[in-house]
Amino acid sequence: MRCSVRPYRRFRFVQGLCLVLAVAALAPAARAQILPSFGGDRAGTSGFQFLKLPVDARGSALSQTVVANAFDASALFWNPALAAQTSGFQAGLHHTRYFEGINLDYLAAHYTFPAGLMLGASLQALGTDDMAVTTELEPFGTGQSFRFASMALGLSMGQRLTDLFSYGVTAKWVRESTAGLNTDTGVLDLGIFYRVGETGVQMAVMVRSFGLDGRPDGTIERIDLTGVLTESSFESVAPPTTFLFGITYNPLQRDSQQDMLLSLQLINPSDNIENWNIGVEYSWNALLFVRTGYRFGITEYTAPSAGIGIGIPFLGPEVRFDYGFSRLERLGSIHQVGLNIAL
Repeated sequence: MRCSVRPYRRFRFVQGLCLVLAVAALAPAARAQILPSFGGDRAGTSGFQFLKLPVDARGSALSQTVVANAFDASALFWNPALAAQTSGFQAGLHHTRYFEGINLDYLAAHYTFPAGLMLGASLQALGTDDMAVTTELEPFGTGQSFRFASMALGLSMGQRLTDLFSYGVTAKWVRESTAGLNTDTGVLDLGIFYRVGETGVQMAVMVRSFGLDGRPDGTIERIDLTGVLTESSFESVAPPTTFLFGITYNPLQRDSQQDMLLSLQLINPSDNIENWNIGVEYSWNALLFVRTGYRFGITEYTAPSAGIGIGIPFLGPEVRFDYGFSRLERLGSIHQVGLNIAL
C-alpha cells in the first residue's frame, strides 16, 4: 500500500501544478481577446467606489486573491458560490481602519442546508469623520462640517449542485450619502465555483456590482463670487462593475496537519486598468494561519500585504480571528481585523 500511495500523490501533485501553470500561461492571451484593456482611460468613470474595497482581513492579507477560496462568511462579498460549498451556519464581523478617519465595517451571515441551498445576508458600511466645508471665499473653512457615508445591504442565494460545482448570486441595495445628497441604486453579484476533482485546483469566476446607474437626489448650496447657488440637478453615476477570475492550488491537500494555498487572480474593473494578484496562505492544524500577497499593476501598492489568523478551538464552535495589513505608498497603512464563526 505504501508503494501505491506515494506515486498517486506525486501524480496528483504534478497534475495540479501543470494545470495551474497552463491557466497562468494562457490567461494573458485570453484576457487580450475577451477583456479589452483601456488602461487609465477608464479611471474615474463610475461611482460607489466603496463596493470595490476588500471587506475582510484575510482577503486583504492575500491581496484579494480569494474569489476561489473564501469559505467563510466573507464569501458573500467575494463569491457567494463559495458559501454554498460550506455546511451549517457561518457568520463574520470585520472592521477596517483606513487613513484619514475612514472606517469600513462588514457584517455577514449565511446558512447552507444539507441539500446544498444557501441563504445569506450582509451589510457593508463605510463612513468618515467630520470634514470641514470650504469655499473659494473661505478656503480654511466656513465653520460647517459634513460626513460621507456609504452602505450596501445584500441578500444572497446559492446552490451546491455537486461537491465540485456551485453558483451564487447576491442582490444589493446601495446608497451613498454626502452633504445632504443621497444616491441609490441596485446591483447584482454573480459567481460560479468549480473544483477540479482531486487535483487540489479550484477555479472561480465572479462579476461584481453589475447594475443600474444612480442619480443623486437632493439639493446642495454653494457660494461663489456671484452669491449663493442652489444645485438640484446632477448627472447619474454607474456602479463599478468588476470581473474577477481566480485559481487556487493546494499542494498539501493530503497532509493532516499542514495546509497551503497558492492563489492567482485577475481583477478587471470597468473604471480602471486590470491587474494580476498573487497570494500564499500556510496553515498549521487549522490553528495558525500565515498569509501574504502582492498586487501587480497598482501604483500605490509597492509592498506586499501580510496577515495572520488564529483559531480559537476552546470556545465550542469554530472561531477564527484574523488580522491583515497593507500599505499604500502615499496614503499610508491599512489595518483590518475580523472574527469568523462556524456552527
